Amino acid sequence: MSKNITGIHHVTAIAGGAQKNLEFYAGILGLRLVKKTINFDAPEVYHLYYGDEQGNPGSVLTFFPYQGLKMGRHGKGMLNTTTFSVPLDSIAFWTERLSRFGIAFKPPQERFQNEIVIYFEDYDGMGLELVFNDTDSRVGYYNGAINESNAIRGFHNVEIWQEGYELTAGVLTQQLNHTLIAEKGNRFRFAAQESSGNYVDILCAPDSLKGLAGSGMVHHLAFKTPNKTSQEAIRTIIVDRGLNPTPILDRKYFTSIYFKEPGGVLFEIATEAPGFAIDEDAEHLGEELQLPEWFESRRAELNSKLPNISIDHNKFL
Repeated sequence: MSKNITGIHHVTAIAGGAQKNLEFYAGILGLRLVKKTINFDAPEVYHLYYGDEQGNPGSVLTFFPYQGLKMGRHGKGMLNTTTFSVPLDSIAFWTERLSRFGIAFKPPQERFQNEIVIYFEDYDGMGLELVFNDTDSRVGYYNGAINESNAIRGFHNVEIWQEGYELTAGVLTQQLNHTLIAEKGNRFRFAAQESSGNYVDILCAPDSLKGLAGSGMVHHLAFKTPNKTSQEAIRTIIVDRGLNPTPILDRKYFTSIYFKEPGGVLFEIATEAPGFAIDEDAEHLGEELQLPEWFESRRAELNSKLPNISIDHNKFL
């Protein structure tokens, strides 16, 4: 039987400035800027998408950068850590690279079997991890300083903090086709399919403060659904659960619905198609500002209001 939800589509976060964000993710981490567009709900703000070469679901981290926005706070009711998958034998490369660019990180530690993890944060305090493992067969984006044997291959998991795991877990397992696949201490891991890039970890953190929105915080977690038919089906299921999803919205590169799960995290359900190559050649993704057709009449105005951003990859060799 086919599933309506097949894993993680993307993660969207808030940043404090577009230029530093570009330098961190496309420069230090070596992700590809696959799309430079606008926040469709706030068009004077960029929406920047980073991922693998094609921007495949399960690899894409996106940002709304608001210059000078106050930093948020990690805590309960938030997705606090986004974890990337990298090859097991790249520990020395990544610890040296983070050190060279002045990025503090925690010493490597073992989590689940065959997972070695280091934690660090971006310039806005967003929680990030690298998981070193030999179970991920995806090919990462490699260009310049980061070669194929060290490249980020996409997400491994995301980490949500809650008072208790039961309410969020209930939505994941009863409405979103996930199953509990592992647990250790206060960490409970769920997946729609058991492969790197699709793991959702819930941490029971009753003693932590409530998280606060701001720069460095995740705005929403998007799950992937195969097509419009499966999206409509899952929307009906969510309505029946009483979670009040939005109508289906056109995001140009996919269609989406949004709803808040009982623990307070904003979830999105996004279709796998049409993808990022509908308005740019695959070889030139992310090079020019792309607008949905309903904003084309405002292109000159928006170009004048959006900050100029660019990256010199030679600085990150």
